[in-house]
Amino acid sequence: MNTDVSQVEFLAKLMAEYDLSEISIDETSGKIRLRRGAAIDFDAMPQYIPAAAPAVQAAAPAAAAPVADATPIEAIAAPIVGTFYQSPAPDAAPFVKVGDKVTADTVVCIIEAMKVMNEVKAERAGVIKRVLAENAHAVEFGQPLFEITPA
Repeated sequence: MNTDVSQVEFLAKLMAEYDLSEISIDETSGKIRLRRGAAIDFDAMPQYIPAAAPAVQAAAPAAAAPVADATPIEAIAAPIVGTFYQSPAPDAAPFVKVGDKVTADTVVCIIEAMKVMNEVKAERAGVIKRVLAENAHAVEFGQPLFEITPA
């Protein structure tokens, strides 16, 4: 392959600008394939299997159990591999914090990939419930970054 760093940087900027998740270039045939949006491969994601609960022995009737919160929670996942940053600069406030209301266009973080800062938007309206990624640490494609309760 005859690709230099400037071509890769140019393609990375195009991907960020047009919200592309994949660019495939076949140099022999000259074909280019572009894909928009996060195409998450759920089969490649780690599967979390809860541990078996211990056996419950018969006991005296318990007090009324607390009502579980039936509010659905969704995740905002990393659209690319890179370094997760909660704020635009080390001394700046985070883009969002727990309890913040967001819209689909709200920037929730940035992910640095190949020296390019990529803004990550919520892509849905709701309330931030938890920050799952650690600031200035690597994240994988499809890794949940935030938990959000849809509006």
